[in-house]
Amino acid sequence: MPKTSARLLALLSLLQARRDWPGTLLADRLDISLRTVRRDVDRLRELGYPIAAIKGPDGGYRLTAGTELPPLLFDDEQAVALAVALQVAATTPGNGLAESAARALNTIRQVLPARLRNRIEAVRVTAVERPATRPAAPVDGDVLLALTAAVHAREVLRFDYGPEDLSRPPRRVEPHHVITWDGRWYLVAWDLDRADWRTFRADRITVRTPNGPRFTPRELPGGDVTAYVIGKFRGSEDGSWPCQGTVLLDLPAATVALYTREGIVEEAGPGRCRLTVGSWSWPALAATIARFDADIEVVGPAELTNAFARLADRFSRIAPAN
Repeated sequence: MPKTSARLLALLSLLQARRDWPGTLLADRLDISLRTVRRDVDRLRELGYPIAAIKGPDGGYRLTAGTELPPLLFDDEQAVALAVALQVAATTPGNGLAESAARALNTIRQVLPARLRNRIEAVRVTAVERPATRPAAPVDGDVLLALTAAVHAREVLRFDYGPEDLSRPPRRVEPHHVITWDGRWYLVAWDLDRADWRTFRADRITVRTPNGPRFTPRELPGGDVTAYVIGKFRGSEDGSWPCQGTVLLDLPAATVALYTREGIVEEAGPGRCRLTVGSWSWPALAATIARFDADIEVVGPAELTNAFARLADRFSRIAPAN
């Protein structure tokens, strides 16, 4: 196998930077002749890089997808970024890819030059997620790959939702996005049988093969997946909480901020803060605020005050008599 030279690496870097390269432009950028460009392209092909010739006045080249993984080329910044990304994936619980990411990281460390390996060894990253409101559900890596592949290929996906049951017809959906929310993976898809958008927990999906036909993607409500998902889980079209209120708490702002997943916490004097937060319903919002175990003054709206009154009446009926 020919020895890879600095010029070959420079040529490969250029081919990775854009789709098509005229031969004359490559020769100018590398300060070499067209004949040398052709010879270097042949050497890269021998190394396993699928480089196709393209037609044109001067001819040209394109780095295409192949059937095997040839040697990869990363600059220093790319190598460090890749190592950090793999460390995050390897230490994120429940993503289904932790073991594969750890093995990929070890492989990359073994082939890096010493100067880069030392830099990456100094980078130690562990993903510590904010505690979820519910336990994370582990998802099989093969399921995630099957879902994302169907999204990319725009192919109708068939699966069982819940316990696998081959006696009932599978769900048929047009998959659009795979997302995470509060420690769980979800598939956002158009349900063909129900003619509506649905969000499916990935850990409950058992994929059936083969996939169905290709489809033309529909436009998500809200225009993008972020707006749709926030609206879906918050129960409103625009992504805001259906019930939102403001209170004054007899607690320092720094203390309240530690336990506030979403909301605005502001200083309101020594040992006091102003909290604006939302929830699904007014009783749920009142209960969320009451968990701080501090004196509360409702700033507004009146619905929140009424919710506190209803909860107080409810709790008084179940509290033991003196």
